Amino acid sequence: MYILLKDLKKYLNKTVTIKGWVFNFRSSGSIYFLQFRDGSGEIQIIVSKKEVDKNSWAACQSLTVESSLEITGKIYLEERSPHGYEMQTQKIKIISLAEEYPIGKKDHGVDFLMDHRYLWIRSRKQAAILKIRDEIIFSIRLFFKNQGFTLTDAPILTPTSCEGTTALFAIKYFDKKAYLSQSGQLYLESLIYSLGKVYDFGPTFRAEKSKTRRHLTEFWMMDAEAAFVEHQENMEIQEKLITFIINSVLKNRKKELKILDRNTSLLKKIKPPFPKITYDQAIKKLQEKGIKIKWGDDFGGDEETILSQMFDRPLFIEKYPAKIKAFYMKSDPKNAKLVLNNDCLAPEGYGEIIGGSQRVDDLKTLENKIKKFKLPRQPLEWYLDLRRYGSVPHSGFGIGLERTIAWICGLNHIRETIPFPRLINRINP
Repeated sequence: MYILLKDLKKYLNKTVTIKGWVFNFRSSGSIYFLQFRDGSGEIQIIVSKKEVDKNSWAACQSLTVESSLEITGKIYLEERSPHGYEMQTQKIKIISLAEEYPIGKKDHGVDFLMDHRYLWIRSRKQAAILKIRDEIIFSIRLFFKNQGFTLTDAPILTPTSCEGTTALFAIKYFDKKAYLSQSGQLYLESLIYSLGKVYDFGPTFRAEKSKTRRHLTEFWMMDAEAAFVEHQENMEIQEKLITFIINSVLKNRKKELKILDRNTSLLKKIKPPFPKITYDQAIKKLQEKGIKIKWGDDFGGDEETILSQMFDRPLFIEKYPAKIKAFYMKSDPKNAKLVLNNDCLAPEGYGEIIGGSQRVDDLKTLENKIKKFKLPRQPLEWYLDLRRYGSVPHSGFGIGLERTIAWICGLNHIRETIPFPRLINRINP
């Protein structure tokens, strides 16, 4: 029986067996120093020629980077070790001797690393990002569990668009046309009448031909929807969620944040209340910065970057013009030209991570908006039925997982936030 490296402190001064991969090593003649991982942790292995048998020493001399090993030895604390623990080896068995590893210590170009993504994810930095991704996913699920939301599932194959956009991946569905989902929102709205508060979490797809550091064609989205929740309370839930995520990562992923050299002092500032400004105020701030933008224009990545850099916490921008937002958003009762929506921008220039709104709950109003947006009515007839049978005020939002990871990890590009990114120019490996 072997142990996992995450459990090392339970076995101090005991002889154990571990299994994993050697990701670096050096020799000083009669002693080898191996840097070893098993997916749960890392340790430095000391191999002394005089303390192992001939076969173990021969195995050590034949080692290559990324070879898989079974090692038996004694565990002890060592502050000078890069991992805090060391093992004094008694026996080494090679499971598989790796060929010359193509990713070395030298710098590699992005295309090379992306072509070898299946190997690149073994690196300490990439593994740290993926562990933080796991933490964020778990914290989102735990937050909604604690808040009384029910996890449910929306279909990936849909007969129509959620937001009327043409940026959809169309597929042949037997003798019909279908689309890969860009959001589970409309389906979640139907589920609130059964379950009250719901959320889903899964892959979504956008066929936008964007080559920016913030865009993927396949990404993960968490959508939430709640009955009897209106605009301001909707933003409060978003604020609590982000705070919960940050606190979870700071508490449970200190090691990974250190590997990424993340400035955690910036993350520790993320405490409610978050600043809130209106779309009108945001336009004025951009114009004061010399940005050529007029009322009625939507914000792009450059504008979001400028606005988010003005604050040290996530920024809510609310009440956008109705003409640039989706048909299902409820009008502001104080100004029919605006809708009760919000975007939440991450600080440090990372831009939008959340989009949310209160939904239209009146049948006639929704019918008029579908007509005004020139959307086909028949595929949305079921959505209209929700307003015919017990309609209530309700709100919801979606948070983009990969953009949230990029911000929390302090990454320059979203491609490192997901194991195998899908970009406009990349579908391999």
